[in-house]
Amino acid sequence: LAPGDDCMNSEEPVKLAVVARQAGVRITVVRRYLEFGLFEPHPEPAEAPRYDSRSAARIARAERLRRDLGLNFAGAVLVCELLDRVRELEAQQ
Repeated sequence: LAPGDDCMNSEEPVKLAVVARQAGVRITVVRRYLEFGLFEPHPEPAEAPRYDSRSAARIARAERLRRDLGLNFAGAVLVCELLDRVRELEAQQ
């Protein structure tokens, strides 16, 4: 699956490996973004932590920022958070 596939918008919580595959990155990259707070585990309890499959789109966006702008992980996460906040403010208008 490539970033942008329809299943990335699924509401079903998925394993971390699935998020990595959907985002098109290695699981170690996904774990780094998890450490930096780009996304969080799904609140429903499960044997293994599950994640919102929309997290893959956030990771793919952060990776584009790292690649295109040369940002580090923290910078990419910060820009993603700022972009989300701008979208929220625009939606309120």
